[in-house]
Amino acid sequence: MPRTYSSPTRDEDARRTREAIVRASAKLFARDGYGKTTMADIAREAGVSVQTVHLAGPKAALLIAAFEVSFAGDEGRHGLSERPALVEIMARPSLDDALRGWLDYVARANDATASLVRAMTVAAETDEFAAAAVADLTMRRRADLGRAAQWLTSRGLLAEGDREQATDELNHLVGPETYAFFVTVSGWSPERYRAWLEDAVRARLARWNPGASSAGQASVLR
Repeated sequence: MPRTYSSPTRDEDARRTREAIVRASAKLFARDGYGKTTMADIAREAGVSVQTVHLAGPKAALLIAAFEVSFAGDEGRHGLSERPALVEIMARPSLDDALRGWLDYVARANDATASLVRAMTVAAETDEFAAAAVADLTMRRRADLGRAAQWLTSRGLLAEGDREQATDELNHLVGPETYAFFVTVSGWSPERYRAWLEDAVRARLARWNPGASSAGQASVLR
């Protein structure tokens, strides 16, 4: 059996190289779009060879990796609820603090990835890998929001029977498409969008939890 060899230094170099490639991909896809960005462009921006970029994955895969890192801070299919920042937010004793923290996180993530979402839409029209990846991201986003609806249920703010509809409504309210409509298309500032988002989510909470305790309502709706 051949012996395997692992070098911490080599592994760290590989990690830094990939990080540089993904970071360069995010910048160029957001600035120039999917069609105009080439692997050679990414290589120049990252300071590596074109061959190294190709070894990091096909163009569409780099786009998806760029989105994941820009949106959530790292690559991978694990849900938002597993990421340390969200774990801390959702564990806050105050419902109001947790809600505001969650909305801040979502608004910042949408702001950071709006241009990449447009690039992914374009890529999905012509690239089968991109189309499948976008479909997977859509499914994962709904699963994340389903867990958010479950969190609302556990806090007494949502009836069990309303969870599926609440998941769909949250998906619409906090989705990147809604952000793009208000900020990119309508010209709203990110701050105006964030204020609208909180008003909209709180309005839905008021409709979802008529049977919740007065104390619970006062905490999250004040």
